Amino acid sequence: MSDTDGKKTLGLGGARPGSVKQSFSHGRTKSVVVETKTKKRVVNKPAAAAAGGKPSGSRPNLGDPKKRPAGISDAEMERRLKALQAAKAREAEEAAAREAEEKAREEERERRRAEQEAKEKEEREREEALRLKAEEDERKAREAELRAKKKEEVRKAPKADAPAAPQDRAAAEAAAARAETKGVSASGPRKTDRERDRNERDARGKAAKDNSRRAGKLSLNEALSGTEGRQRSLASMKRKQERQRQKGMGTQRAEKQARDVQLPETILVGELANRMAERTADVVKSLMKMGMMVTANQPLDADTAELVIEEFGHRAVRVSDSDVEQVIDTVQDKPEDLQPRPPIVTIMGHVDHGKTSLLDAIRNANVVSGEAGGITQHIGAYQVTTERGSVLTFLDTPGHAAFTSMRARGANVTDVVILVVAADDSVMPQTIEAINHAKAANVPMIVAINKIDKHEANAQRVRTELLQHNVVVEEMGGDVQTVEVSAKTGKGLDTLLEAIALQAEILELQANPNRQAQGAVIEAKLDVGRGPVATVLVQHGTLKRGDIFVVGEQWGKVRALINDRGDRVDEAGPSVPVEVLGLNGTPEAGDVLNVVETEAQAREIADYRISAAKDKRAAAGAATTLEQLMAKAKADESVSELAVVVKADVQGSTEAIVQALEKIGNDEVRVRVIHSGVGAITESDIGLAEASQAPVIGFNVRANAPARSSANQKGVEIRYYSIIYDLVDDIKAAASGLLSAEIRENFIGYAEIKEVFKVTGVGKVAGCLVTEGVARRSAGVRLLRDNVVIHEGTLKTLKRFKDEVKEVISGQECGMAFERYEDIRPGDVIEIFEREEIERSL
Repeated sequence: MSDTDGKKTLGLGGARPGSVKQSFSHGRTKSVVVETKTKKRVVNKPAAAAAGGKPSGSRPNLGDPKKRPAGISDAEMERRLKALQAAKAREAEEAAAREAEEKAREEERERRRAEQEAKEKEEREREEALRLKAEEDERKAREAELRAKKKEEVRKAPKADAPAAPQDRAAAEAAAARAETKGVSASGPRKTDRERDRNERDARGKAAKDNSRRAGKLSLNEALSGTEGRQRSLASMKRKQERQRQKGMGTQRAEKQARDVQLPETILVGELANRMAERTADVVKSLMKMGMMVTANQPLDADTAELVIEEFGHRAVRVSDSDVEQVIDTVQDKPEDLQPRPPIVTIMGHVDHGKTSLLDAIRNANVVSGEAGGITQHIGAYQVTTERGSVLTFLDTPGHAAFTSMRARGANVTDVVILVVAADDSVMPQTIEAINHAKAANVPMIVAINKIDKHEANAQRVRTELLQHNVVVEEMGGDVQTVEVSAKTGKGLDTLLEAIALQAEILELQANPNRQAQGAVIEAKLDVGRGPVATVLVQHGTLKRGDIFVVGEQWGKVRALINDRGDRVDEAGPSVPVEVLGLNGTPEAGDVLNVVETEAQAREIADYRISAAKDKRAAAGAATTLEQLMAKAKADESVSELAVVVKADVQGSTEAIVQALEKIGNDEVRVRVIHSGVGAITESDIGLAEASQAPVIGFNVRANAPARSSANQKGVEIRYYSIIYDLVDDIKAAASGLLSAEIRENFIGYAEIKEVFKVTGVGKVAGCLVTEGVARRSAGVRLLRDNVVIHEGTLKTLKRFKDEVKEVISGQECGMAFERYEDIRPGDVIEIFEREEIERSL
């Protein structure tokens, strides 16, 4: 910029002008016009206003264009304003940061000061406790030393001294020692002073313990030194205070109740605790004190459990393992609770006499088509409603002799037996067995004379033959009803149903449906998709879905009930047959199903039955004496065995097949079933068969894919059957192959020795005349002397003149030499015979 004189000036806009005189060398001077820049000052506007105006030297309001210094553009002014605001923000942030840092530093100093004070306090308390403990130990040691010294003086004192003086002297010295340790006079403090000192000492010890317990975590030095010892927990102190409070209020805890604990032969630790109403941890602790490291699921014997029961103050009541079944004792029904129930009718008779066809005609359903060869292999249970509305439950039992035991079970659960006899075949062996079963079960019988439509039918002959087995029909003055029926034409079916209904009315069948269910297993099988399935005929009570039951050696919970038509039902009353799902295993046909309260009871009963059955089998198979063991081993060596593995579709078929196979054999050969079961043939069955070198028999079942592959690799034979006749015949033929062949001797000739020659290189040769039959070189010979056999062997040579020949007929002469035998004489007779092997069969 330039001034009014036009001279150049130094400085910036907004500065105040002035002149400076410069001096140079050689005495020269120069005046220079300069500008002096004022220092910027930031003044708080509200403070300035409060002071009564704008202070001198304050910066002008740059935002106001009128007060803006000359020569500054708007952009420059905007830039300066932004820089000013940024500077203010930075100053505020730095001030806040300094304030926060100062605060944190102050807090850290406070925390360290508190920690130091706490540590010092802890050290003081620990030193105080150690000092008190050391003083107490020192006092006890002094008292013990004084007592020992006094005892020694009393022991050495003469007998003439009075006994009171030493006692007084000992008491005085002990009091002096106590006074010395406590800092009081030897004459002894008063009683109040002693009590006060004791209370103060107890208070100091308690405070030291509480302070040390609440001081914080245990340090490493304290833990290693072990100076503090074991301290009482806070919970322990609270329990002590609670006991003192209850004692002060006069309310004591109720006395422990003594219980009668039922004790079986073995019991789990947890179950024992439950029966005593004690904590399991307490029972385990008690056993550990006895030296037994046990868990809650470990069994105990009765003697050990009785000791535990007595220790807890209870009374042990010994019970037998069989007492677990007392929960399923038969309930005696009251007469007012009984209601009428449908009769259970069992159809029995000889094979192929038309039992299933007769039931088929009654049910109007083709049941017989589902059986292999038209033969009933299983027990079926069905319900039929007659035209008059009566409900009848029918059991269809197989008639083959192999199913005798199944038929016996059917007779035991039935109310009425229908004996089916074919009019053209009359009474047969299985018919007689059915009559015996019905009589043994004391069940009324109705004779259905079937196939009356045939031309050769003779019903009167049937009635007459029944008399031979003490079955007197009504037509002959007896009480057994007979009905002539035809399953093919339907003749007489209505009369048969009326006879059944009449017999049921006479029996007055009743049951109580409002009780826990009890029933009999008619059949059981292992279904691939549904698991173990049992066909149960309910006899008492009502079986409901969700009931917990035990059946034989198995137990379960009813998952589903399926009636004879294949429909799911929620419950089944008396005389209703249903399929039960939810078992843990396949029961035996004929087992009794009983509903129990809890799963624990069911499991306990099943375990007892399993152990009892195992003990029974072991006792039956064990030889009791050494002679029996030796005889059994000798018998096993002399008897050939055909081992087989049997798998069937249902339990009844398995049992029938095993019984039939066990009857095959004699003193030389027998069939041994090494394993039998229900369900498909599995890989484990193949492994067992390979180890025993036995075939696998499948009855109405098949092998799964892994089992077939394993059988092909191991060379195990699998045979499938659907009719029991074929199975028994094949096994019998296979067992017959193990019989040793019968050796039969056929005498073919006689020869008489006329002369004996000695031939070089051959030995003695007999010149013989064949007197009867023929002599063959391959035959066996016996040498008879005076009709006594002196040698039996084979011929070494047979010659006719000088030629070897195969045979010599009667009336011709020949030369014979025996193999390794030369004691021959003229006049001896040679008996010639042949051996023939004849195969035997069972």
